[in-house]
Amino acid sequence: MTRRELDAAGITDPTLRAAYAHCRRLNARHGRTYFLATRLLPVARRPAVHALYGFARWADDIVDDLGTTATIEQRAAALHRLEADLTAGLRSGTSGRPVVRAVAHTAARYGIDHRHFTDFMASMRADLHVTGYASYADLEAYMHGSAAVIGLQMLPVLGTVAPQEEAAPHAAALGIAFQLTNFLRDVGEDLDRGRVYLPEDLLAAHGVDRALLRWSRDTGRTDRRIPAALRAAAGLAHAAYRTAEPGLRMLQPASRPCIETARTLYRDILRVIDAQGYAVLHRRAVVPRRRRAAVALAGAGRVAAFRLLARRPEPLPVTRPKESSR
Repeated sequence: MTRRELDAAGITDPTLRAAYAHCRRLNARHGRTYFLATRLLPVARRPAVHALYGFARWADDIVDDLGTTATIEQRAAALHRLEADLTAGLRSGTSGRPVVRAVAHTAARYGIDHRHFTDFMASMRADLHVTGYASYADLEAYMHGSAAVIGLQMLPVLGTVAPQEEAAPHAAALGIAFQLTNFLRDVGEDLDRGRVYLPEDLLAAHGVDRALLRWSRDTGRTDRRIPAALRAAAGLAHAAYRTAEPGLRMLQPASRPCIETARTLYRDILRVIDAQGYAVLHRRAVVPRRRRAAVALAGAGRVAAFRLLARRPEPLPVTRPKESSR
């Protein structure tokens, strides 16, 4: 399948093919929901999505998983090296690092604004020292770089039937909706890393603070105030999904089944959390495999229907690279 994708995308250089293949493995290993949805994209567009995911995953792993003994200074140094390599790679269109090589090629091919990568790295640096957010406005500033820009990076790859600037706010909102869903699902794991992404004022409105969350996580017990606060946090995610909704119709038809499938599967995570009584401090919410397969099958049906209706193959949305304004 990797060879088929790379051939369809016209990627022939052996080193570049190996770089994209590496990114695909990262996506398959770590982004199960994302990877499943990506398989519904036209074959030629998948390598670019793997590259974007692979780079984001690599940076995130530096922040969170760079060995159990790595200090903040060591993580910061590794992140700095990655950012320097990225800056050079975006400028030259290539890199000695496989993941950077693939993402630099993708950025050049699709004309992805370099500012999106700059903003992403700024949020990754914040994770090294910021452990909480006083308000949703504060969290939104972080999520612009960590989630909204992912949607904006994806937009040129997916293609649109409306002007990109019209679709952009909805793409950004979907990235935020996905991340808010992850924050809610992973609240216990994030707490173990010393972080609470849920806004402090939202928690406080329900009588919840970090100490109460820590007590619940450590003891396996709960307090009625915690589910109430987490339900309110889920409301933020649902609102972001509603904001993103109009953007689906702005995507090229060939890309819609992928994004619709991803949206459905991520919203299903919220449904599982709700069904489990917001017990995310004690167990991870997982969408059942049978449900995931059913959603993917429905997406595949939409792909097949589109191909039957299409009179000719849809062109790959390629734009000229543009330089960052920064």
